[in-house]
Amino acid sequence: MSVDRRTFLGAAWAAVAGRHGLSSAWAAQDPGPDPLTMAIVGINGQGKSHLQCFAAVPGVRIKTICDVDERTWPEAARFAERCGVTKVGFEADFRRVLDDREIDAVSIATPNHQHALQAIWACQAGKDVYVEKPVSHDVFEGRQAVKAARRYGRVVVGGMQQRSYPHVVRAVELLRSGVIGDVFLARALCFKPRASIGRRPAAPVPAGLHFDLWLGPAPERPFTENLAHYNWHWFWDFGNGDIGNQGAHEMDTARWGLGKTTLPTRVHSAGGYFGEPCDQETPNTQTATFEWPDGKLLQFEVRGLPTHDEHGIRIGNLFYGTQGWMHLDIDGFRTFLGRKEEPGPSMAAGVIGGRESVGGPAGFVEDGAHESSRYMHRENFVKAVRSRRPEDVRGDILEGHLSSALCHLANVSYRLDRSLVFDPATETFPGDAEANALLSRPGRPPFAVPRDL
Repeated sequence: MSVDRRTFLGAAWAAVAGRHGLSSAWAAQDPGPDPLTMAIVGINGQGKSHLQCFAAVPGVRIKTICDVDERTWPEAARFAERCGVTKVGFEADFRRVLDDREIDAVSIATPNHQHALQAIWACQAGKDVYVEKPVSHDVFEGRQAVKAARRYGRVVVGGMQQRSYPHVVRAVELLRSGVIGDVFLARALCFKPRASIGRRPAAPVPAGLHFDLWLGPAPERPFTENLAHYNWHWFWDFGNGDIGNQGAHEMDTARWGLGKTTLPTRVHSAGGYFGEPCDQETPNTQTATFEWPDGKLLQFEVRGLPTHDEHGIRIGNLFYGTQGWMHLDIDGFRTFLGRKEEPGPSMAAGVIGGRESVGGPAGFVEDGAHESSRYMHRENFVKAVRSRRPEDVRGDILEGHLSSALCHLANVSYRLDRSLVFDPATETFPGDAEANALLSRPGRPPFAVPRDL
């Protein structure tokens, strides 16, 4: 008797969950007669991780891969087959994906400037959404994505997957319980040295790349090989620098640990691009400080050149309280209590209840606890889509908006080279037309983010 892939993965995952003493919530659910049909939007970089993760969740059917660059399709088809997805269609235009009534949900791993618009369009089309970080390209877009999710009753989750890391969840629980006293300062660190992207002149658009679709809501400009498919991160029209790239994860964890559910009232950011001259517009060295009315601070630092770590951290967070401090990164967390910094509670990544955690069916994990937790975050999205219960959602679009907005506020301050006063209630800079102009952009028809939601 043959066993289909979903049944096999379901049995394998259930066995793994049982072996590790996890609750039934972690085990595969019976997919029932109607699988959750999904489209993966964007297949470079994170898109492959999305495909692998969602293909491994029992009850999920990957019907379509959408990417504006047809040159990526052959390898994407081969990768999909290795993930057990043997019948998958391809589409260049995201709007055609939304026309497909069979598709229940979309997973968005496109460049930052497309995230909010595609999430909003998907909500309007009745689809649930998993969207990569940052969930927006600017503050206005993020708020509009929240409005769309609420108006159309969709489950929209941001790719802030550290909210599914068991050790990060536990660390935040301890911070809430007062393990280091009253937390007054969070420091988020992103020390990721990057090479110069060099200079690339304007060039003809490669055959197979639908460049107009790639530009989407961004202003029209000539094609250059420094845009597709990664270095767009370092151009203001498309990306948000490393503070909005890797930094968005650490910003989210810092805000979460600090216990802030509103945006700050003051922001200051400074830095610059240093090193070999190149096409990069965003800084490779940047500091930002955010202040709330109670005086609590969140500090962020990007170092894109060779550097030392801080307390053993290159990418992660440091929390300071009235009775101690916490070191938190992908490998786990440690606490140090009192003036003598005595060791307090700690936890290694990949451990739940004293046992090694698992992130998917046997043989799935490629990158230890990190890839395991990516799976958990995306599996949780599927669970929330099925249950429709807000309490099942980790990384709701509102949380994604607030953390992404911190990145955007820092960049506004950096670009204007001055400190700014911000009103969290209106999400504007009071009386500051120059700063407010950087909170949104008109959009390029027909790709403008809707303003009336």
